[in-house]
Amino acid sequence: MTKTIKNYLFLFIVSGVLTALDQWSKYAIRTNLSLGEIWSPWDWMTPYARFVHWQNTGVAFGMFQGNGNIFAVLSAAVSVIIIYYYPRVIGDSKLLRLVTSILLAGSLGNFFDRVTVGYVTDFISIGNFPVFNIADSCISVGVVILLIYVWFEERKDKKKQQADAVLEPVDDKEDRED
Repeated sequence: MTKTIKNYLFLFIVSGVLTALDQWSKYAIRTNLSLGEIWSPWDWMTPYARFVHWQNTGVAFGMFQGNGNIFAVLSAAVSVIIIYYYPRVIGDSKLLRLVTSILLAGSLGNFFDRVTVGYVTDFISIGNFPVFNIADSCISVGVVILLIYVWFEERKDKKKQQADAVLEPVDDKEDRED
């Protein structure tokens, strides 16, 4: 099995499992809770964490409501771009492979909702934070990890450049002119 096939297999397995978990959880919420209904396993927990059936036709945090079709197209485009560029960008980084798989799962999870039911089902409600779902979590966590990864890589490259600059041989002509 070639390296590219193994990498794609990893991408599709991780994103497939997370997308399936996202879709199953949304289906369970849609079939067991009425729109707006709240459920919590313990009453004392309700102010802090609960499940609530919510519909979102916008994006994260309820912004841009009513633009589900635009975001469905964007989700599809992002998914295609991730799949196309995956072998070209990730290199040998296992972390980058995992993050890309998580981002694909988030994009696909919300895309499937928009195409099949016309909106994204949100259901996780923590404190006063906006209601979200597993796909939203994948996107948020994936972006944060990706930003941290890029930041560390840039720092590593900068340190390497500084070390290389210190080790560069001094040109003899410059020494003689002084």
